[in-house]
Amino acid sequence: MTKKIKLRSLLIGGFFTLLFVVLLSKVYWIQVVEASWLLDKAEKRWETDKTINPVRGSILDRNNKVLAVEATSYTIALNPKMIDSYKIAEDVTQGLAEILKESDVTKSTLVNKIRDRATKMKPDGTDFAVYTEIRNEGWKIEKEKADQVRGLISTLQTKLKLNAKANVGITILEDKKRYYPGETLASHILGYTNKEGEAAIGLELKLDQTLKGVPGMLSYEKDGKGVELPDSKINFKPAQDGNNVRLTIDKNIQYYLETALSKVNDKWHPKSLTAIAVDPQTMEILGMANTPTFNPNTYWTIKDQSDFKNNAIASRYEPGSTFKVVTLAAAVEEGLFNPNEMYQSGSIKVEDRELHDHNRVGWGKISFLDGLKRSSNVAFVKLGYEKLTPPKLKDYITKFGFDQKTNIDMPNEVSGLIDMKYPSEFATATYGQGKVVVTAIQQTAAYAAMANGGKLMWPHIVKDIVDPKTGKSIQSFAPQVVRQVVSEKTAKQVTEYLEQVVSDQDIGTGKLAFMEDYRVAGKTGTANIVLPGEKTYSTDTWVISFIGYAPAENPRILVTLIADQPDLGGNYHLGGQVLAPAFKEIVGESLQYMGVASNKQTKMVAKEANKLTVPNFAEVTAESAKATAKESGLSLEVFGKGAKVVDQFPKAGTEILSTQRIYVAMQTVDEMPLPNLVGRSLRDAVEACSFFKVDCQTSGEGYVSDQSTTGEGEGRSVTLQLKPLSDKSAAASSATPTPTSTPASNTKTEAQRSTAKKTP
Repeated sequence: MTKKIKLRSLLIGGFFTLLFVVLLSKVYWIQVVEASWLLDKAEKRWETDKTINPVRGSILDRNNKVLAVEATSYTIALNPKMIDSYKIAEDVTQGLAEILKESDVTKSTLVNKIRDRATKMKPDGTDFAVYTEIRNEGWKIEKEKADQVRGLISTLQTKLKLNAKANVGITILEDKKRYYPGETLASHILGYTNKEGEAAIGLELKLDQTLKGVPGMLSYEKDGKGVELPDSKINFKPAQDGNNVRLTIDKNIQYYLETALSKVNDKWHPKSLTAIAVDPQTMEILGMANTPTFNPNTYWTIKDQSDFKNNAIASRYEPGSTFKVVTLAAAVEEGLFNPNEMYQSGSIKVEDRELHDHNRVGWGKISFLDGLKRSSNVAFVKLGYEKLTPPKLKDYITKFGFDQKTNIDMPNEVSGLIDMKYPSEFATATYGQGKVVVTAIQQTAAYAAMANGGKLMWPHIVKDIVDPKTGKSIQSFAPQVVRQVVSEKTAKQVTEYLEQVVSDQDIGTGKLAFMEDYRVAGKTGTANIVLPGEKTYSTDTWVISFIGYAPAENPRILVTLIADQPDLGGNYHLGGQVLAPAFKEIVGESLQYMGVASNKQTKMVAKEANKLTVPNFAEVTAESAKATAKESGLSLEVFGKGAKVVDQFPKAGTEILSTQRIYVAMQTVDEMPLPNLVGRSLRDAVEACSFFKVDCQTSGEGYVSDQSTTGEGEGRSVTLQLKPLSDKSAAASSATPTPTSTPASNTKTEAQRSTAKKTP
């Protein structure tokens, strides 16, 4: 028995001795042999690295108005276990459903998501059902919505009798979001960033490297609980925020474009609409729009991916008659266009193919200028195919750049397709059909060349790159001339011809684009199209276009408008009504906004610039005063009887407009009755009253139709009844002759001047 006890003690002692030796060996191995490796691993665990995200640069318009910006946003997170413990699931789901209703987040959706997340929670209940998981598209909400959620939290805290800091299972997480304040405004230009903050399309993608900046880094040492150690080594690399990008776009003009397109869309229901506005002198893009459009803030709601396509640069089309500008410019440049030369309209045969005007019977024998105004295809076949010849025609098409991209600084641009081989294909190319397929931006550049003196310019949309901290330009992009396609003289002549297409109110196809306030040069286009699956041109489906610029004498804006398959009810004659009103609206509003003087304003300025100094008529005879006034180009009225002038108005040396009247008196004005003022403008009547020292009261607007005088001497007063211009002739006919030498033409000028003042 004693031996057994000794043996058992020996075995146990030996086991613990061996275990102790093993443990010592392991400690030695860890502490000495593997010490450096483990220390390195521990240090890595102690270190915490944090990525510091940069602020993405803003996209601005030419006047520094924000088009895209990085803004604070919020994500709603739910703790299902806590919500369940408080028994407030019904209140939470009902409240959030009402707040987030714009996102189509319904009560049932929230309930299902919360239940689903509750079954997958970790044992400690810390797992969150995040709002981005409730909405798979990843919406982040803005401050307004976040404030409403805070209100819901406060209500629940009050209901549960909790303090203001208590957690009821709803958490608001602050984040960053790309925000487009204009919503659909310029969406095809800007593109968008997706829910992960990655650039997807548009300038956001094209300029991503410029906008996104460089991330920073913060690293420090921590203990096992994640608390920073007091003497830890800190490495800090600040983030470099992205640069801002300033575009050539003008936010106001962009708005004019989109508003006008919306009206066209509502009335004519085209498959799509495209608009481009540029400064033709520089080819800076002032605006670019398409329909259908989209809101980049909610890009995921778009079902048809084609809605993201920027048709202004990424789609081709047969231009139709707007392409005739190339043939016209080439013919003028080569000295082949005689506007008065006659030709037979209607049809023309090119080898075995007969080509027709849109009016198949034609207009008889007409001049080539009338052919341009009427948009005669036959005229351009004769000009481009017969006179210019196919080789030169193709050469000019290439000069205008239709066989290559414009290299605009936007993504996804496509080139035109120029592929004429047979005589009939060259013939139809002269009027923009057949083997001529172009882009809207190519057409815009071609017309701009006519507006700026024959220079084909590089179209561009990025004006400069801006430092977000200093606001100073880092890199700018100046206008560039690609080549001189025609002479300045030719461009000016073509502009004059295109102006007649609009101004001729009898036969001009562009007459609906005529503007009273500005001279417009432009061209219409109505092109038949080949529908998908068909081999021949449709007889009742068209692409309608209009390209024009103004003022024709010094173009400041050029607008290209294209409507794909508007609902014309099979009547192509309605094509001119589709885009002309939109063109007038866009150009009229833009030029007024840009401060470009209208024709009426220009005439007024010219009149005001024609100022004269009033001579001294004192002590001269009436005949001598009249002769002096006539020599100076002034209108003079003589009152009273006497040998010499005793008084005058205005005083000698006063600077007046050439249209203003001068009054002289041959005797003291107190001794003379007030003359008959019926038929005079308000200004003339008031000046006469002032000269005769009569107090004047007026009633109505326009021209004097009646007057009544009371009192005598210096106490005299007169009441003048005024009527509009339309009643002036009647008022004038009732007036008795006054002692005046004012020419009738001057009275008319005054009426025109007064009317111009009232014109907006």
